[in-house]
Amino acid sequence: MASRKPKTVLFRRKRERRTDYGKRLKILLAHKARVVVRFTNQKIIAQLVQFEPQGDKVILGLESSNLKKLGWNYSLKNLPAAYLTGLMFGKEALAKGQKEGVFDTGFKAPLHKGKVYAFLKGVVDSGFTVPHGEEDIFPGEERLSGKHLEEYAAQGENKEKYAKLAASFKQIKEKLSS
Repeated sequence: MASRKPKTVLFRRKRERRTDYGKRLKILLAHKARVVVRFTNQKIIAQLVQFEPQGDKVILGLESSNLKKLGWNYSLKNLPAAYLTGLMFGKEALAKGQKEGVFDTGFKAPLHKGKVYAFLKGVVDSGFTVPHGEEDIFPGEERLSGKHLEEYAAQGENKEKYAKLAASFKQIKEKLSS
């Protein structure tokens, strides 16, 4: 006769490490749309998701590859690209009539002054309202514009490439800000 307690089988999405149900419940209790950001090996994916009883509804979906249409010919997953993607996402959300949301990073633990907060700074700078903590979590303006990449390039051979990156960043930021 078995004397052990039966093993509890977790929800499939929890087993696959795709959903943190405790965190999801806290976010859903805000009764606001979620600003979901995910980072892949090649790009950044952002979505504005609204909870509905039948299932989540994606109101807006955007990828950092849309920056190529604006003239961005550099990495689609670095810090300046994260900021520009956030800025573009916020402008698109405002155009769709959405004004506020709650930030959802999923299982990714955001680092202070990292790409996740660069994306959030872009969203906040666009005029979209997202509750967040102190302002010191955001990367500095010199990092957002790619100055750190220029300094790195000054040590090597690609000085022109990174100088063009800073100019391209300013140009796209002006396009999105207007």
